[in-house]
Amino acid sequence: MNEDFFILMGVLLAAVLLATPVATLVLTLRQRRLSARVAKLEEALEAALAGPRPAPAEAPRAEPLPQPERPPADMIEAVGPWARAGRAAASPSPEAPDPRETALSEPGLSGPASGDLPPPDRARPEGPGRIAALSLWLRSNWAFTLSAVSLALAGIFFVQYGIEQGLLPPALRVAAAIGFGGALVAAGEWIRRRGGDGEEAPALLLPSTFSAAGLVSIYGGIVAGRLLYGLYGPELTLVGLVATTLGAVLLGWRHGPFLAAMGLVGAGAAPFLVAGGQGATAALYPYYILVAFLGLAVDAFRLWRWVSVLALVIGTGGAFLMYLGGAGQGGWALTLGALVLLAVVVPGRAPVPEHAAPAPTERLTAVLLARGADAGPRLSVPVRLALGMAAAASFALWYTVEGFWSFGTLAVLAVGLVVLSLRAPGIGDLALLPAAAFLLRLWTDLWMASQFTGLALGSRPPETSPPATVTALLALAAAMSVAFAGRACGSVRRPLALGAVLTAPVAAALLEFRWAPGLVLGSLPWALHVMAVAALMTWFAVRWSRLEDRRPMAWAILSALASVSLALFLLLDAAALTLALAVLVVAAAWLDRRLRLVEMGWFLQAGVAAISYRLVVDPGLVWARFAPALPMLAAFAGAIAAVVGARRLLPPERRLERAVAESAAAAWAALLVNVLLTRRFPLIDPIESVNTHWFLTLQALPWLVVAGAQLWRIGAGGRIDLLRRIVAAGAFALALMPLGLAVTTANPLGAGLRGEILGLPILDTLLLAYALPGVLFLLGARHLPGLGRLRGALTALGGAFLLLWAVLEIRRLWHGPRIDAPGVLQGELYSYTVALLAGGAVLLWQAVRLRSELLRRLAMAVLALTVAKVFLWDAAGLSGLVRVLSFFCLGLVLAGMAWLNTIVRRAMAGDQGRS
Repeated sequence: MNEDFFILMGVLLAAVLLATPVATLVLTLRQRRLSARVAKLEEALEAALAGPRPAPAEAPRAEPLPQPERPPADMIEAVGPWARAGRAAASPSPEAPDPRETALSEPGLSGPASGDLPPPDRARPEGPGRIAALSLWLRSNWAFTLSAVSLALAGIFFVQYGIEQGLLPPALRVAAAIGFGGALVAAGEWIRRRGGDGEEAPALLLPSTFSAAGLVSIYGGIVAGRLLYGLYGPELTLVGLVATTLGAVLLGWRHGPFLAAMGLVGAGAAPFLVAGGQGATAALYPYYILVAFLGLAVDAFRLWRWVSVLALVIGTGGAFLMYLGGAGQGGWALTLGALVLLAVVVPGRAPVPEHAAPAPTERLTAVLLARGADAGPRLSVPVRLALGMAAAASFALWYTVEGFWSFGTLAVLAVGLVVLSLRAPGIGDLALLPAAAFLLRLWTDLWMASQFTGLALGSRPPETSPPATVTALLALAAAMSVAFAGRACGSVRRPLALGAVLTAPVAAALLEFRWAPGLVLGSLPWALHVMAVAALMTWFAVRWSRLEDRRPMAWAILSALASVSLALFLLLDAAALTLALAVLVVAAAWLDRRLRLVEMGWFLQAGVAAISYRLVVDPGLVWARFAPALPMLAAFAGAIAAVVGARRLLPPERRLERAVAESAAAAWAALLVNVLLTRRFPLIDPIESVNTHWFLTLQALPWLVVAGAQLWRIGAGGRIDLLRRIVAAGAFALALMPLGLAVTTANPLGAGLRGEILGLPILDTLLLAYALPGVLFLLGARHLPGLGRLRGALTALGGAFLLLWAVLEIRRLWHGPRIDAPGVLQGELYSYTVALLAGGAVLLWQAVRLRSELLRRLAMAVLALTVAKVFLWDAAGLSGLVRVLSFFCLGLVLAGMAWLNTIVRRAMAGDQGRS
């Protein structure tokens, strides 16, 4: 006990030592103030004793100046201590003080110590940024900050000391902490009345320091009485916290931002300092909502801006720490919703928000379109606060909350923001943030999806109804779509209309591909859910059909068509679904013709892509080969007829869409030919999966026709020509693959039994496999436009195929249908020589006819190759008169060719000289 007595005496002595300089400072300031007032009174008395001064000439009466209108909240300058510190750093030279500011800093006045209307010529203070100003202010006033922290800790540690030593009953400990806080607040108010408050007041920031510490002590005492001792229930705790918060609002209004900031920080930290290791509790969620309301309420009238941000950060951070401590996700989700409500309502100082435009999406669109130029008005401060809190809450509800607490809170938050924005165009599109988080949660909530899929029809007990999880989720998405559609007007019509037509259909698509509801509900019930979404989109389209802006109606029609497509996908088989998509493509073209909606062209292109995917991949070419003939023909023929009809229905100005339909018809026709050939001529060797030379060429010919048709239509310019070139390049690549196999692995020279040649000599499969592609390449190189530098390569490719055909055909004449036998016959060699001579002669004749130097040189190259073959290869197998006759004939032919070549060269040189 003696030890405690000495400790108490030491504490009292330290308090006296600390209080003495403070009291001395206060008395000194008071003495200076009294001296200043006495000096003023003396001057007034001397002026009175000196007698009356001559009255000046009456000046003309001036008209009263009009009172300036109060600017909106977002244009009022923040002139708190941090802004003053920034102006002091930016303006080193002293200037005369503003009379309004001097008057407000006089002791005894109850007006605000800071917060002023800005000069009319500027809306923002000049000087460094807020971070630099905060740093400068903390360097100048760090002592006041530490003083407030120390005093606040004194009250909290007093409660802890009483617990450890057992000096006072619990009720007295709490009362002592609250009384200590009240004494500090009273001391701060007493100093403010006599010495003012603020950096320019005689008492500086002492009143804010004492009052902030007192508020923290009161908060700590109330929380300790509930969490540590259980002296009262949650109702009385809430009443005490509300009363303290209201008092803090009044004190913050009178003292300035320093008190507000210290009070907020202390109130946020009080539960952790008092409770110690007692753990988190859900009862503190309302407490942090009140803390956030405190800062927002003060800043709503004083317009310091940063105080609102600090209040939201402390309220959200404290509640999040409670959630991490195990206070429950339900309270955390409700707290996030309440904080968003406070961020929207309180800064506007009205129960019905009236945030001015622009909205965030409107501002973003203006910035993107401006491209560096002036993008118009910026977002107001209340809109920025609401946007930041809505984004933070949406992210937290998506990432930290699970199950229906996440989905339900996000949906309610979206609908609530729509209702709050009915008279506030500046926040009209904030509801899109929780809606986007809702859709993202549908895709990422794998645990909930797996639990739902585990209740499939074959997994749950018989005669049990399926869970209503998916129905509830789709209903929440539909409710958000209805809310967006009802609010889609004014400057946010298009963003909200887009949200209305996307939320429910995208939710249905995500549920289908992630949750597999058809396995649990059945295909027909789930398809009816999707059709209900399509009906909702149709109602939106009808509702928006009376608007002058036809874009929302077009979006609703697209969404309805997409929903119908999804429902058909759930119900129909392969061929029926392809036909249904084809019908939707025709419907989109018809709507575009009637309403001139560019979005219908987008849907047509998407429908063509979807049909192409079904014809090629799923169910694809494998299904087309083995399916019954009638469904296969119906799918392909119906799709081709649909795009042909869509091309005829499309308006003339839809050139790109018409080109897409035309290209799709050509490509699908080529696919159909390939499928028919595959069904008619099965694989020779299914094990090795290698086709014959003629079958591979048959597979390539349709794609060559498609490529040629696309290049033939080039000439419209722009994106249409680019699309045709892309389609032509793809078709040509698809043709080269089987042609390459026909030349290499399926070549009759080494293909064995698969290389057997069918048909009569000349009119055989070699003509089909090699001569026909070569002729097509040469014709394309001569007549197709837009080839450029590829024309020569295509000509060489055609010549190579014709040369290969000639060689293989000659060998076939000597060896029969099987030309893979080893060795070369003597007559076969002569045939090759004659063919080369004939080819050289033909080339030389064409050079004369076309006056082509290139063909002339090519003809001479062929003749040189012929001579090399005769001397190096044929001569080794000749003897006697045969050798004599062969070389005699070769010499005559070469002499004639050389003479003709000279005549041609001279004639071409003469033509060039005359030109």
